[in-house]
Amino acid sequence: MSSVVQPADPSSAASPGFWTEVRRRFMRRRLAMLALVYVVALAVIAVFSPMIVGTKPIVCRYKGQIYFPALAYYNRSWEPAVFQRDRFRNVYVGNLKEKDPDSWAIWPPLYQDPNRRVREGEWPGQPENPTRDEGSPNRFNWLGTNRAGVDVLAQMVHGARTALLVGFVSMGIAASIGVVVGALAGYFGGWIDMALSRLIEVVMCIPALVLILALIAILERPTIWHLMAVLGVTGWTGIARLTRAEFLRLKELDYVTAARALGVGQSQIMFRHVLRNAMAPVLVPITFGIASAILTESALSFLGFGSPPPNPSWGTLLNAGRSAIQQMWWLIVFPGIAIFLTVLAYNLIGEGLQEATDPRLSEAD
Repeated sequence: MSSVVQPADPSSAASPGFWTEVRRRFMRRRLAMLALVYVVALAVIAVFSPMIVGTKPIVCRYKGQIYFPALAYYNRSWEPAVFQRDRFRNVYVGNLKEKDPDSWAIWPPLYQDPNRRVREGEWPGQPENPTRDEGSPNRFNWLGTNRAGVDVLAQMVHGARTALLVGFVSMGIAASIGVVVGALAGYFGGWIDMALSRLIEVVMCIPALVLILALIAILERPTIWHLMAVLGVTGWTGIARLTRAEFLRLKELDYVTAARALGVGQSQIMFRHVLRNAMAPVLVPITFGIASAILTESALSFLGFGSPPPNPSWGTLLNAGRSAIQQMWWLIVFPGIAIFLTVLAYNLIGEGLQEATDPRLSEAD
């Protein structure tokens, strides 16, 4: 007797997970995907900026040893001491062969420095950088130079590192504080919720810009890390309120009740079971917060209160060009476009995440 094979029931097939659906809906939004590609490309440029444009060798052999002088662009203390003892004075071209004929070096594709002017005869076949209003865009300085003759493209490439660092570090601090405070308030409720909610309201009343300006006035040598800390400490309230709302909703669901009945610990329920399902909508304000932090840093640098020199910044370029906007328009146009596109890209990613994580859009897709 032959057996009859029953067709599979389509309804019995395993449905894709939530994050798979989020990724599918997000990828269908072309503007959000284009913005994501832009942000990833900008991150690659920021991370590898010393290997793209600079006057320090990426790698070189000097007196029998291998060195990586370009790492000094990340941190000035990382520059090998041997070059300071031999008085290179940040000029490696010529000095390497003069002090060690057997030396060799691999250079960045663009020979320009974000902190100083390239002088006459420093690089073969390349003239000195023009200064003042003579530094308009040319074949050697694609985006022009500032008043001191420092290349604008070099400052923008290295300034991307400052912009992304401010956005990610400050929102990393804000997300850590906001998620923990919101989770505690939403899960436990009662007097804990009341106390943490009042704390959130107090912090919301503190203007971040005023606090940053006060910190700059108090500290003798403020750094970019102080700016990131203030933005993070004052920017977590929206994340905390959204996390609290998600925990208030999710803690009443059946799977949380079942976990309690099985004797699962409170912290494990909060951060392993509930938080996993609450993170999707929380990612939206984090993305918007990164854009806001970049815009705030640029605004402070434009006013002269941002990242101290020699750290390059897009806002610093805007500040340098505001007094001569007609003669040196390139100091306004190119950094302004970079700030606009970066903030717009993060906002588009945030909107894409907001639409992709909204379950009401599942049937529409």
